[in-house]
Amino acid sequence: MRNLFLSAATVLLAGAAFTNHSQSSELPKGAAHNIVLVHGAFVDQTSWKPVADILTKKGYTVTLVENPLTSLTADVDATKQALAKQNGKTVLVGHSWGGVVITQAGNDPKISALVYVSAFAPDVGQSLATLAKSGPPTEGAAAIHPDDKGNLYIDPKAFPSVVAADLPPKIAEALANSQLPLNHAAFEAPVDTAAWRNKPTFYVISTKDKVIAPEVQKLFAAGMHAQTTEVAGSHASLVVHAKDVAAAIEKATLAK
Repeated sequence: MRNLFLSAATVLLAGAAFTNHSQSSELPKGAAHNIVLVHGAFVDQTSWKPVADILTKKGYTVTLVENPLTSLTADVDATKQALAKQNGKTVLVGHSWGGVVITQAGNDPKISALVYVSAFAPDVGQSLATLAKSGPPTEGAAAIHPDDKGNLYIDPKAFPSVVAADLPPKIAEALANSQLPLNHAAFEAPVDTAAWRNKPTFYVISTKDKVIAPEVQKLFAAGMHAQTTEVAGSHASLVVHAKDVAAAIEKATLAK
């Protein structure tokens, strides 16, 4: 999967995300220097690679969390371990399921802002299952099914169109066939903390998303009083629109 996302970055960005060498590595005064990126379900941390490369080349210290996807507690623990290694102000970012994780893990005093990218944003007592039932049905949600062990997958036949319609078809198909499962326990676990209530919050809305309906993303953002950015992308907008997503995260580094 790692190579697949790198291939996606190469094909889609055509070097745009990888040609920032001439940009200054001197960060704006007062900016958070650390950025921790939390991936969603069904993929691994390399889904953040295009964004991470842009931010790293601008001088930020970027950490990719490797979620086990076995439970909310396990993913929160992995995120907290990454946060413990940060020195100074840190922006915590989550994509999709990663939004649940950062909501639970985001009260660390180092965290200066939270960024949700096409992400779920629960309130206290809500789980991913709760949120999935409360919003309008989507093609992506309808394509999620459990296996005989209770692990959740997206139907590989539906994956390319519902998750990554704007990725090259061969890459989308390969990702569909190499998914990382989300354990049903994670899907059903409610958060007991809503860190966005106490932190400056930003939201990147993907207007062509077929997993989390764009109108639901707008409701999440409004409920959190988040500053919003819209991109005309699928649920995979963190790859396809990496420059725009990185720019939104940079704005969050200046939050006070």
